[in-house]
Amino acid sequence: MADNRTMAQMLQAPIEGYEDAIVVPPINANNFELKQPLINLVQSNKFTGRQDPHNHLRFFNKVTSTFRHPEVPNTSIKLLLFPFSLDGEARDWLDKEPPRSILTWDDLVSKFINQYFPPSKTTYYRNEIITFYQKPNEAFNEAWERFKGLLRQCVTMLFRTPPLDTFYNPVIQTIKMPYDSCRVEIS
Repeated sequence: MADNRTMAQMLQAPIEGYEDAIVVPPINANNFELKQPLINLVQSNKFTGRQDPHNHLRFFNKVTSTFRHPEVPNTSIKLLLFPFSLDGEARDWLDKEPPRSILTWDDLVSKFINQYFPPSKTTYYRNEIITFYQKPNEAFNEAWERFKGLLRQCVTMLFRTPPLDTFYNPVIQTIKMPYDSCRVEIS
């Protein structure tokens, strides 16, 4: 098929391909608008790609849960607001995603976490948790806080063993003994 465009038409800048990666479902609500104070609150903790992505999502979910509209799903609000929460490298990442490639909030979270918390990081933290031990001269409460920090870093990990067992089993024997001696047999 022949291209019947003139040379001037062929040299014009394209007008397609400028859609956002995020597709927000149509909102058929009357009087719905995102208020500037909500946008400002989301922008008060921008993610640049260097922070903990899990903390960013927790903060973002907390902020967006404060805003409700009876006719608009919360996930649509999140999809609308999320680009405002990014800056720098993270904003560039979202801009480079293919147009109309993010259709749901779950799609967005999955792509975001895979970008900024790749499987290799998950594997690293999983191994740290599974092989956790109390360091010599480390107080019980310090070990517990360190263990909880590892769990927070790896929130997507599923455990075959309950995390408390993972923490408790390798704790130094001298720490365990007082707790073990408190067990009472019930007959």
